[in-house]
Amino acid sequence: MSYTTQMNAARKGIVTGAMETVAKKENMPLETLMGRMAEGTVVIPSNKNHVNIDPEGVGEGLRTKINVNLGISKDCCNLDVEMEKVRTAVEMKAEAIMDLSCFGKTQEFRNRVIAECPAMIGTVPMYDAVGFYDKNLKDITVDEFFKVVERHAQDGVDFATIHAGLNRITAEKIKRNDRLTGIVSRGGSLLYTWMMLNDAENPFYENFDRLLEICTKYDLTLSLGDGCRPGSINDSTDAVQVEELITLGELTKRAWEQDVQVMIEGPGHMAIDEIAGNMMMEKRLCHGAPFYVLGPLVTDVAPGYDHITSAIGGAIAAANGADFLCYVTPAEHLRLPTLDDMKEGIIATRIAAHAADIAKKIPGARNWDNAMSKARADLDWEAMFSLSMDPEKARKYRESSKPEFEDSCTMCGKMCAVRNMKRVHEGKDIQLND
Repeated sequence: MSYTTQMNAARKGIVTGAMETVAKKENMPLETLMGRMAEGTVVIPSNKNHVNIDPEGVGEGLRTKINVNLGISKDCCNLDVEMEKVRTAVEMKAEAIMDLSCFGKTQEFRNRVIAECPAMIGTVPMYDAVGFYDKNLKDITVDEFFKVVERHAQDGVDFATIHAGLNRITAEKIKRNDRLTGIVSRGGSLLYTWMMLNDAENPFYENFDRLLEICTKYDLTLSLGDGCRPGSINDSTDAVQVEELITLGELTKRAWEQDVQVMIEGPGHMAIDEIAGNMMMEKRLCHGAPFYVLGPLVTDVAPGYDHITSAIGGAIAAANGADFLCYVTPAEHLRLPTLDDMKEGIIATRIAAHAADIAKKIPGARNWDNAMSKARADLDWEAMFSLSMDPEKARKYRESSKPEFEDSCTMCGKMCAVRNMKRVHEGKDIQLND
């Protein structure tokens, strides 16, 4: 039997190599995985042309995955630097890489990433359109927009962010609602501008079936972008955001009718007390489709520390149903991230994802923590380093301040609770004074 997409295969009862890989990684029965894929609550983004991918699943009952954004811009266009980021992100166990390049030789960089990288690859084709055609945004035609999408799919991109939900109805709400930060999505703002300049409907909304044909041809997973995501906590959960989300839910059902895999993208900036409700609303309005969130950032006043504000929101979001976290770095709102910025963002987001997996009771999630606790109780420093999310940093901290006694640290010395409990249980004497 043949199949067109991973969803189509699941619905036909065909076991693909990608399904076998994901089921093994997740310790999930194949039948359970395939059932959720058939329903649309789990996706395996795996383009037919991304031949060296190591597939990952995103969705219900699976580990929370993280995505790393990178790519070239006009001000920072060193392809080799960005490729180093790609390699480092994979080494640091990021499951997805999004190439957000918006200047110059975007296809050259994209093809290098796809050829080398085993992680899921995502893009936003809208970013590429202006540079690809070297013409004013207003003058790009509908056909040209779709040619860029197909080029990305043909190159092997596994999931593409398409802001198809920002239609003319939503655009009118933007005009009538007093947002502090308006539209902060780059792709959403470009589409909105094109719509206003041409007095036209969003081409991806108006020609959604054409988009689905491309997705089916290459098994491109559709990541329905939130062009109206809130860019400040003031703008969260407003009529504009909710209107677009309702439309995304409608488009999700249309995609599923064609066996196209779908993820939904979400906020953004949002106060802590709104996060759980937003996760429930998305799952309800979008019929359980996997939810992919940027943050949410829980406060707007910490530039330079937004990896922390994002990790706080991401942990809460994922614990309440979000399936995929887009990392945020300390450079958010300030500059293109450096390699070190990227590392900090990855660790912060992995902490959020893992903390959420414990809360969601993902099978095996606590085992890692239990192993670390055992190593701490045994004062086994080498085991602690090997189990650390960032072994290099843990070892560096330990070595930077050596204690008098190896079975303690310079925080507590001979008064270390773990050291003394261990010694007394071993029948050893405890001398706290020299």
